[in-house]
Amino acid sequence: MAAREQMAGCERVLAALRGRDVDRLPLITPTSVATVESMTATGAFFPEAHTDPHKMAALAATGHELLGFDTVAPYFSILLEAAALGCTVDWNPVDAMPAIKNNPLQKWEEWRLPTNFLDRQPIKALLTAISLLKKRYGHRVAVVGKVIGPWTLAYHLCGVQNFLLGLVLEPEAVRDLLGRLVAVPLLLAAAEVEAGADVLTWADHATGDLVSATAYREFLLPLHQRAVKELPADVPVILHTCGRVTDRLGYFTQTGFTAFHFDSRNPPAELLILANGRLTLVGGINNPQTLLNGRVAEVKVEVERLLKAGIRLVAPECAVPLRTPNQNLKAVVQAVRDFSRRQR
Repeated sequence: MAAREQMAGCERVLAALRGRDVDRLPLITPTSVATVESMTATGAFFPEAHTDPHKMAALAATGHELLGFDTVAPYFSILLEAAALGCTVDWNPVDAMPAIKNNPLQKWEEWRLPTNFLDRQPIKALLTAISLLKKRYGHRVAVVGKVIGPWTLAYHLCGVQNFLLGLVLEPEAVRDLLGRLVAVPLLLAAAEVEAGADVLTWADHATGDLVSATAYREFLLPLHQRAVKELPADVPVILHTCGRVTDRLGYFTQTGFTAFHFDSRNPPAELLILANGRLTLVGGINNPQTLLNGRVAEVKVEVERLLKAGIRLVAPECAVPLRTPNQNLKAVVQAVRDFSRRQR
């Protein structure tokens, strides 16, 4: 007979993120685990589920109801803020994530946060979905909110190439723009917590594939440190950055974020040494090879490898590919549960 669990899902997730003891290892999803299979099961399909709060909540709930995670995460893409700030977004069909069609910001110095930002439809939908999920689950499941940080917002508003050129040609203009853009995630984070979010993911893609660790230190680290001071103190915040980050993880530990959600391209043993107990590490499961195209047995092997390496919060490395088989996500859940049971 399975041992009776002593903690509710939300309690377990919050404790583990803060490095405290738990009754079993948590099953956490800092980013989306929405799949076409789950959409079919609920009738809540993309693209409507990006902007309809009831479909958004229904699809997010599948993370717990169908897959068995201790979290539900209703923000599936990274473009809700961009859409609310004037980017033209192609929401795409059921099996594709949204994409930006234009970058509207030409005169960086003129950008200001719209006074009605929280009332714009993509944002209102997200806040309503968070509220619906919190009312449904209470403390049984942790509701994961998400905000997009200033670096990624600059990519969306200015275009990646234009913004990165600005780092070289107009560094002070970039610094000024980022300093104003950080108001967006700060405002939205507070609203998400008020709506019921128990955990926040802060997605900021200052990845080693595009920018140097020095650029992160000079331009973004001070803003992340400021953000942590202004974010609700009782809510754990998970920094998410795709790609290789071993050259900047030391800077991440100086931010004050609770945790870091990492890409499978980073060796977990090296990350643990670099984090040195100052950041809880979350993630590590390869999405395209293991979750999308792997077999159940291969998923379980990868989860076991991460757990044995010392990662306590094993999760997909990023939003899962939409054609990921649900059986592979359920295999993550089962592998973590099995490992926890053996450790008792």
